[in-house]
Amino acid sequence: MVNKLRRLGHAGILLVCCTGCTPPPYIAPLTNSLPKTHTMHHAKGTFEVKVTPQQNLTGDATQGHLLLEKQLQGDLTGTSRGQMLAANNAIEGSGGYVAIERITGTLQGRSGSFVLQHVGHMGRGQMQLTITVLPDSGTEQLQGLTGTLRIRIEQGQHYYELDYDLPE
Repeated sequence: MVNKLRRLGHAGILLVCCTGCTPPPYIAPLTNSLPKTHTMHHAKGTFEVKVTPQQNLTGDATQGHLLLEKQLQGDLTGTSRGQMLAANNAIEGSGGYVAIERITGTLQGRSGSFVLQHVGHMGRGQMQLTITVLPDSGTEQLQGLTGTLRIRIEQGQHYYELDYDLPE
């Protein structure tokens, strides 16, 4: 069994542990899918956001549906439109949200659009947020865009930092 687990790699071991299934004879280990010629780029700037609450169709006052509109400035300039679903918990500072938004604009001189997926949760004020460029969502000169985005808020000002890769 030990030799089988060595051949599985991390993904296979996780699959076995989570599902309780018997491991297949071999699962190829995960590899970095980026060609060696790609390098990560960094873009940063600021944005303004308008959040518009929508009708809550769930009947649960702890849940919300919101429309998002953003104006981005800096290395990424343009607009964004999206939707957010959120839930608050009984304990203040705890809850979570998911959101999808499409950004249309120019990223360091290249124009097009792409989709960001947000997954965030907060437990007693401690925030964990992951914002990822959806694979194959880039259009025009942004086709093939991959990356992650971070948001920072200081004194009411919203900042973004995008680490990304874009084929030449």
